[in-house]
Amino acid sequence: MNNTEILEKFDPVPLREIILASASPRRASLLQNAGFVSLKIMIPHVKETDDPIENARLKAEEIAGACPEAIVVGADTVIRLNNRIIGKPTDLNDARTILTDLSGRTHEVSTGVCVRCVADEVLVRFEETTRVTFRKLTATAIDRYLKNVNVLDKAGAYAIQEHGEDLISTIDGSFTNVIGLPVERLTETLHYLLNMS
Repeated sequence: MNNTEILEKFDPVPLREIILASASPRRASLLQNAGFVSLKIMIPHVKETDDPIENARLKAEEIAGACPEAIVVGADTVIRLNNRIIGKPTDLNDARTILTDLSGRTHEVSTGVCVRCVADEVLVRFEETTRVTFRKLTATAIDRYLKNVNVLDKAGAYAIQEHGEDLISTIDGSFTNVIGLPVERLTETLHYLLNMS
């Protein structure tokens, strides 16, 4: 799916606590920088699939079940190259292989998002996809990037916000989506739910 949206129920709700169901410090930082400074973080423990929207739903549902009054945000990001999912590298040699595969090519970064509030029967899901084209990278450029950036916890073995200019030629779509959360679209959703718009 590309930039799809599923709206089961999407009515404004009273002011509620917002919980990010994620262990990602990058997602938390993005939401806090968007103005949600009192954001609470809770880490879900779910068995993930290859579907980012379903993973986002599973994460949000687990936390929302324990905190039914809160608005819970779940998210999951995958990188696809020719319909093949590229995960986090297992070690630096694997990271080198991944960056070599991405070199000079266009891949897709897709983030599934689920916003859930049990008390108000809110369930909003959508997927945002950004196309990212890498420069043609030399082995030296790849080694330099791996020296400068810790990539072992990052899908695709790179972080666009950390020396991304050394790797990336063009971006078609949301920049924050490539970091791990399509903040523009999510913020619009949360503002609507919180009657802040």
